[in-house]
Formats: sequence, structure tokens, C-alpha cells
Amino acid sequence: QVQLVESGGGLVQAGGSLRLSCAASGRTFSSYHMGWFRQAPGKEREFVARIIWSGNITVYVDPVKGRFTISGDNAKNTVYLQMNSLKPEDTAVYYCAAGPKATWNYWGQGTQVTVSS
Repeated sequence: QVQLVESGGGLVQAGGSLRLSCAASGRTFSSYHMGWFRQAPGKEREFVARIIWSGNITVYVDPVKGRFTISGDNAKNTVYLQMNSLKPEDTAVYYCAAGPKATWNYWGQGTQVTVSS
């Protein structure tokens, strides 16, 4: 059974940093796309970043470019999202997702990130 477990969320002041982790289990993820999404109150879930482990290719949504970095540790089956220069508009529940060719078959339970101004 595939499981994705996020951790690392919390409350931080604007300008601060957080690192989210997503521990994956239940299968081999080396050929998968691993992604981070977020959902703010009253808004739809939106894509944030993804990584293709097989080629270490990364993609980011424009508002986080230059501030967020997605990375993966194949040995630990863990994906990270380093978030720097956080803004109040980054406040959301952040979800980890996985799937072949970015089809996002699997989702974690989410972790809350709150950025205070």
C-alpha cells in the first residue's frame, strides 16, 4: 500500500523558512514524478513544484520560483520542499503527491503552513 506522509509544516513569520518532507513508502518511486501542491482557505488546490527523480528535473509555479526548492533523496524515498522568503500568501495546507508522468495517483494527508505578516 502506497503511503505519503508529510511533515515540517508550522507557523513562521514572513521572510522566514520552512522545510517540508514527504516520506514515501509502498513501492519504488525512482521513476515517478513527485510533487507538492497547496490549498489555501477558500481556494482550489494548486500545483507548486515537482521533481522527476529519474532525471532530477524540477518544475515550479511562477510565484515560488527563486524561493522554493524541491529535492529528493532516493535512498530515503523522501522528497523535500525548502521554502525560503515565505510570504503570507504562501499560507496553505501543503500536500505531497506521486504518480507516473505527473498523473498524481497518490496523495498525502497534508501539512499546514502558516506565514504571519
